[in-house]
Amino acid sequence: MKQHEIDAGTRPGTTTDESAQLKALKKGNAELKRANEILKAAASVFAAELDRPHTPS
Repeated sequence: MKQHEIDAGTRPGTTTDESAQLKALKKGNAELKRANEILKAAASVFAAELDRPHTPS
């Protein structure tokens, strides 16, 4: 493997198109993980709010 292939993130036996698809999938996966963390935090806040005693208005 040549240094420019390592720097480009390519793997032996993959085409440029496959490498681009893999990069896009990794980016999408990272975005989904981040969104999932945000949703978990929001769910935690809402659950805590539901557990809190409320006074009638």
